[in-house]
Amino acid sequence: MGQIIEFATSTTLISILSISWVVIVALIIYSYVGAALSPIKELSTHEATLLMNKEDAIVLDTRVTNEFKAGHILGARQIKAEELKNGNFAKLENSKDKPIIIVCAMGASAKKTAAQMLKAGFEKVTVLKGGMNAWQSASLPVSK
Repeated sequence: MGQIIEFATSTTLISILSISWVVIVALIIYSYVGAALSPIKELSTHEATLLMNKEDAIVLDTRVTNEFKAGHILGARQIKAEELKNGNFAKLENSKDKPIIIVCAMGASAKKTAAQMLKAGFEKVTVLKGGMNAWQSASLPVSK
């Protein structure tokens, strides 16, 4: 065992590769643990559909207007960039206890909005994993 450690530390290239490997493994573990511990749940398209049909979830689309007009989830409401920037969720004040699904283009920027909404007192905020790309890839209905 001591020879392996000595060999690994004596060669610069192997040292760099070993460190890189450890960093990659740490990042993979962090991504899984971070997602599991996050208060923001990501929903698959199937889970989102069930939530919309069974619990009458509100779908909140954070994409820009031209993308929203090009196609959005049936019944989705658009929230403007200015409202997001200011954390202005006044339109949804009466829906704090209802399930809300945040949708963006690919699922990444929706997490920031979900975090803002949780901070503002909304209780059941989730994110559509993969965003509209996932929704359209699953051939689910889109309204224009």
